[in-house]
Amino acid sequence: MPRIQVLDEQTIDKIAAGEVVERPSSVVKELTENAIDAKATAVTVEIKDGGTTLIRITDNGCGIERDQIPIAFFRHSTSKLRSVEDLATISSLGFRGEALSSIASVSQVEMITKTMDSFAGSRYLIEGGKEILLEEVGAPNGTTFLVKNLFYNTPARRKFLKTPQTEAAYISDMMERIALSHTDVSFKFINNGQIRLHTSGNSRLLDNIYHIYGRDVAANLLEIRGEFEGFSVSGYIGKPSVSRGNRRFESYFINGRYIKSSLIAKAIEDGYHGFMMQHKYPFAVLEITLDGNLVDVNVHPNKMELRFSDEEQLYRQLSNLIRTTLQQKELIADVDVKSEKKSSEAPSYDKTKIPEPFEKSRLNKLRESVKKDSPYEPKYEGRLREGLRFGAEREDAGESDAPAQNPSENPLRSAAVSGAPPVQASLADYDSGETKLLSEETRPRHRIIGQLFGTYWLVEFEDRFYMIDQHAAHEKILFEQTMRNYREKEFSSQMISPPILLSLTMQEEVLLNKYRAEFEKLGFVIEHFGGKEYSVSAVPANLYGIDGQSLISELIDGLESISAKDTPDLVAERIADLSCKAAVKGNHRLSRAEAEQMIDDLLKLENPYFCPHGRPVIISMTKYEIEKKFKRIV
Repeated sequence: MPRIQVLDEQTIDKIAAGEVVERPSSVVKELTENAIDAKATAVTVEIKDGGTTLIRITDNGCGIERDQIPIAFFRHSTSKLRSVEDLATISSLGFRGEALSSIASVSQVEMITKTMDSFAGSRYLIEGGKEILLEEVGAPNGTTFLVKNLFYNTPARRKFLKTPQTEAAYISDMMERIALSHTDVSFKFINNGQIRLHTSGNSRLLDNIYHIYGRDVAANLLEIRGEFEGFSVSGYIGKPSVSRGNRRFESYFINGRYIKSSLIAKAIEDGYHGFMMQHKYPFAVLEITLDGNLVDVNVHPNKMELRFSDEEQLYRQLSNLIRTTLQQKELIADVDVKSEKKSSEAPSYDKTKIPEPFEKSRLNKLRESVKKDSPYEPKYEGRLREGLRFGAEREDAGESDAPAQNPSENPLRSAAVSGAPPVQASLADYDSGETKLLSEETRPRHRIIGQLFGTYWLVEFEDRFYMIDQHAAHEKILFEQTMRNYREKEFSSQMISPPILLSLTMQEEVLLNKYRAEFEKLGFVIEHFGGKEYSVSAVPANLYGIDGQSLISELIDGLESISAKDTPDLVAERIADLSCKAAVKGNHRLSRAEAEQMIDDLLKLENPYFCPHGRPVIISMTKYEIEKKFKRIV
């Protein structure tokens, strides 16, 4: 039998590094979070070759005292905890004390640091966990880390890294998430000499969203805010038109920490249920503030996974908040007739510099001078924003401080062209303030023009043109009517003669009897007819006239893999399928009176903008866009 022995410290460090340092993005995450914990207001991250040959991270934080530097690289050394009791109220991003030790054990690290009170800085070299040099040097306040040749002494791990481009993409994604979670810090990310991200640190989340995701995303956001017992939520969610085929657009932060949570992802996606097509995922940037006693961040070494003490309440309240926010806004999709770049493309940052944090005071003075010179009107706000941006660009180039004089220029358009974010962006900048189409107040002013292709109803209202898909509209009307009756137990049944006879397998019979109460709530009347036969003598009134036998068979087939607690959700999904079969189809001529009634019924719905499967019910086009297409406006 092999003898048991204690591993040496070098081997222990490399094993620990495998838990903390998975790839170059892990190094960037740990060191950037340390910079934030050090109260930095500006952090620059520069990488080469995907971070494998060089990672340089510079901050203007508090720095490290000379006598503390070697200790900082010991395993489990930290300035953020003093006892086990502190684990219950962790407010910093890093706390385990494993990061520096783990990084140094698998790379060549150089650190230059200086505290504000020190006359000189310190330079520290450590390679493969072995201290090489500690000397005094001249340095600015803050800390700079240079991490070279990652995994140079663990080649087996290095060969599992992906291409430099892919590793750089991981780091870019991480930097974007961190920038969204700490809007009061200016972040700059440089990849192989090119600036890929630069935020201003002005504490405005919308500016950073615009900066990272571009104008089209920022123009289709809804602000979200809620206060609940034990936690609060704030941030932005996208209109259903802003969707992707994966969860990359979902970002959520717990007490400033970017995490991944299947619970929160499910709450977000269930909140969008009925507003978005299946297999599509929404845009969300959410800051969730929780009592430290209600969350455990000490679950995994990378601190990306959390455990919540009351998961059910968090899920329910967050999902309801998202649904309520969506229901408060008219969500009719605009038809874009312009030919331009893909909306997912973010602005380029290679040509335009963004003011560093120390320029804020000068820009604030410039803001005041512009306001003093001119009475406050919208056109002067445009001049102000453009002037602040242009003034910052000219200062970077060593030119005059004078702002640009162009009050007619749209500041948001200028920002999109130049690549710089708007200095003061808000949802009001993107909201046209249009009157709702689907409201009792505006209903008398609708003008139905006619029907297109026997499927789409054309409506004119104010300066917009609307198209309503009669099939999608009708199935949504049926869906919500059926669900309302289901919840309020007001179903009416329609007797059918002769009854439908179902021949069920033993498994189908078990499922039917298990969920018979759900069928009865829907309005079905089903009785045992003898042997394996069952008689269906009534169906829900609003589904009368369709093939009841196939509908019930489909319902039973969908019940096999669920538990009792999932029944209401499953019933809702199956009702959506039923509604499709009962709804009026395309290429079916409706009378004008029937179209008027359809619009009246849409007004009464909680979510009249999307069918049960997430397809749009209504789309619109502005008069302005139509006139541009006909070249009446150039």
